[in-house]
Amino acid sequence: MLRKKIKIFLVFILLITVSGGIFVLTNRTEAPSLTATKQKTTTVKNTPAETTTVAKPVFDKKARSIDDPVSSWVVVNKARPLNPVSYAPTDLTNIGSGHQLRAEAAAALANMQNAASAEGLTVSAQSGYRSYTTQISVYNNEVKKNGQAVADSQSARPGTSEHQTGWAVDVGGGGCGIEDCFGNTAEGKWVADHAYEYGFIIRYTAASQQVTGYRAEPWHLRYIGTDLSHELYKENIQTLEAFFGLPDAPDYL
Repeated sequence: MLRKKIKIFLVFILLITVSGGIFVLTNRTEAPSLTATKQKTTTVKNTPAETTTVAKPVFDKKARSIDDPVSSWVVVNKARPLNPVSYAPTDLTNIGSGHQLRAEAAAALANMQNAASAEGLTVSAQSGYRSYTTQISVYNNEVKKNGQAVADSQSARPGTSEHQTGWAVDVGGGGCGIEDCFGNTAEGKWVADHAYEYGFIIRYTAASQQVTGYRAEPWHLRYIGTDLSHELYKENIQTLEAFFGLPDAPDYL
């Protein structure tokens, strides 16, 4: 009986010893992987995505003069006469029907006319450069015909006309010339939509009358160059006065 108890006791001791060895071996093999996992977890960092802010290019409003009549950006209105008042450009180019424009404006007009023609439209020049002397006659005739108040709403006094700069042209088409109906023709609507692409703006609109001092003239185009015309279009600004921060000019000084 005693031998049997001793034998059972020895078997029990043997089982404990084997179990302990297995436990130790298991801990030794698993410990490194646990440690590695732990280390890997602590070394991973969330790096926020880098953001790059691109500065919006600023249009240089001083790139060209708004006072020098030679400049395509010159602002001429009732309160800003040309200086000298009898200024005449030196690079006038024929644009057809006896009319002239500055060379750069003439080339742009030809490009615009060709584009319109490709769409089956005819945009013709009705008036271009007018000298100081010619503008005296135009204005005086308007005064005699309609009175000075009406004349001042639709005709520039000598020395304050954009036509004298050589940068302005009156256009017509669709059976309508220098008349209000031009704005309702296919040609007039095309010009209103596409003139800016060629460096022109419709200088006098109904919405800008209080700024420019002139009633709407859908036929009167002013060449300012594509850099400025695209900027005005992008910013949805209709007048040079508003863009350059100049006072409204509804009345003569």
